[in-house]
Amino acid sequence: MNRELFVIALIVFVTSLFTRSVDPVVPLIADGMAVQVGTAALLSTAFALPYALVQPVLGALGDMMSKTRLMSVSLVILVLSAAVSATAPNFTILMLSRVAAGIASGGIFPISLATVGDRVPVAQRQIAIGRLLAATMTGNLMGASLAGIVGDLAGWRAVFVVTGLLGLIVTVAALIGFRKASDDRPSGFDLSTIGPNYRAIFANPHAKICFGAVFVESLVVFGIFPHMAAILQAAGETRASIAGIVLAGFGIGAVVYTLSVRFLLDAFGERRLMLGGGLIMAAFLLILTLRLPWPLEFANFVMLGFGFYWLHGSIQVFATELAPKARGSAMAMHSMSFFLGQAAGPVIYGAGFATIGKTPLLIAAAVIIVLVGYVCSRTLRRTPMATI
Repeated sequence: MNRELFVIALIVFVTSLFTRSVDPVVPLIADGMAVQVGTAALLSTAFALPYALVQPVLGALGDMMSKTRLMSVSLVILVLSAAVSATAPNFTILMLSRVAAGIASGGIFPISLATVGDRVPVAQRQIAIGRLLAATMTGNLMGASLAGIVGDLAGWRAVFVVTGLLGLIVTVAALIGFRKASDDRPSGFDLSTIGPNYRAIFANPHAKICFGAVFVESLVVFGIFPHMAAILQAAGETRASIAGIVLAGFGIGAVVYTLSVRFLLDAFGERRLMLGGGLIMAAFLLILTLRLPWPLEFANFVMLGFGFYWLHGSIQVFATELAPKARGSAMAMHSMSFFLGQAAGPVIYGAGFATIGKTPLLIAAAVIIVLVGYVCSRTLRRTPMATI
């Protein structure tokens, strides 16, 4: 399992490069494609919304076929989408390529979580998931910072060339690494299991809390990401590389979390982690209203990345136990909720900034995320059967 986990970590790492690489170069894409910055920011929605909507299908496939094969096929499609993005002749083609990238990415990270859930006992599962999160956040970190630097040096199209080449290398590594892997035992294509699987998931009272919480936290937190480059520009910082560095702070904070998750669990327990995560994210949003110099904004994003996973990492573990016999479908619904939030977030922030203003909207978001942490800490409980 250690080798398989390493290969899976490589795949989720490169997938994360694709996820966050567009955010720092949104103004550059807007200039190059002659569209408004707000329109270019919708590339994040073009990625996140299809990712979310295909989850019920991909989750069912993950329960019926080899999870490692599904991840490998998805990675190939993701690399091809990068090639289309790099050569897109207009904004419509670029948008469609991000749609394809979102669909392909939807077959990777949630399926990787389901694989860990299948093979790692729940007592060690948050540690194993933490390792995958470390790979994910390192990808987010490099995706944001590398994209900003490459964008400044060679233009936004070069960002897709670089991520596509890295994806191709990892695709080869995955095909080799999974060749001798101890594969899952899929039940085969049986469409009659889809309905009962989803009924079993939603019969668990934790389901609505888990899925609702990740939707709101994703909307509140990641909705701000595509707007950060424009926020920094309004403050006089026009370099895409700086926007990338600021956003990369989230990944650094998340890596700090993965390195300290065992200590945090022992020191605080899951309930306090969930409440504390909500409080830390609220502090980030309130600090964001101060319009600080970019080094302090970077530090603020480090704090955000650290605190976000106090709450999100705990919810993920509960999500893996919603329906153990339909874990692929459960994690797909988890990711669907998460990416629906990511899709809605940029739209809501964009409309809110234009109507009620940045400060009132950020304060409201801070209150909401504290309530999410509080509700999760009060309602999510470990059951005796979830100890295997």
